[in-house]
Amino acid sequence: MAEVVRKPRAVLGWSRSSPRPHGARLLWTLPPIALLGLFFLYPLALVVQQSLHPDTGGTSFQPYTDVFASEAFRHALWTTVWLALASTAGCLVLGFLLALVIAFVPFPGAKAVARFVDVFLSFPSFLITLALLFIYGSVGMANGLWTDVTGAGEGPFQFLTTPWGVLLAEVTYFTPFVMRPLLAAFSQLDTAQLEAASSLGARAPRIVRQVILPEALPALAAGGSLVLVLCLNEFGIVLFTGAKGVTTLPMLVYSKAILESDYPGACVVAVVNVLISVGLYGLYRVVSRRAGA
Repeated sequence: MAEVVRKPRAVLGWSRSSPRPHGARLLWTLPPIALLGLFFLYPLALVVQQSLHPDTGGTSFQPYTDVFASEAFRHALWTTVWLALASTAGCLVLGFLLALVIAFVPFPGAKAVARFVDVFLSFPSFLITLALLFIYGSVGMANGLWTDVTGAGEGPFQFLTTPWGVLLAEVTYFTPFVMRPLLAAFSQLDTAQLEAASSLGARAPRIVRQVILPEALPALAAGGSLVLVLCLNEFGIVLFTGAKGVTTLPMLVYSKAILESDYPGACVVAVVNVLISVGLYGLYRVVSRRAGA
């Protein structure tokens, strides 16, 4: 029988066995690099450049000195960090519990709920905050029901304009970002391990702790890293809740640029925010690669 020889398939006009001409490689590489530089790197370069040009003129690090020495920046940095860490911790706990129920507790509509998690990821953050305002706002449903029943002048739910309101909104919005990789990990879990553990008399908490949790740790790490980056840069939730005294780094950029017209100071805060975000994104990529995401 004659042996069939398969020719290498051509990709974009080149075969895999033939070397690509240097000029052709350069021709295909330049457009994406140019677009990246024009729409991403160039605006960042302008921000960095503006951060080095104080209003008095010239080029110096004086804007950095002024911003780093200000109490507003230190407060915003601390608020950003603790809100991001607390929101991430809340998302990890709540996301793990919800993913457990969806994946391992049979109930009608479980598949529909899992699909809704994917849809929820496309919602804008301000939409969730707006929904919480309708429910727990000063004139929301919960307070309205309370005043109707008790005749009180105002309802007891006044936490949305505090840091706890921002925390609730961020946990509500970002929890599906943890659930998605967890559900994917749970779908690949060998059910024979669960059945074997159950047949040996292990109760549900022990099965979760010794069988499910070790398999879920990479997905938890990947989802938690992503949520941490997103919470660090969240702007819409803080703005829409109208929380008093809650100033994060993105809010400080907005305040300095729009309200104070301090553009060098706003650019300094933006540069710090970008550096922290890039560092955390690098951590997210490392964790995701190790988790196989």
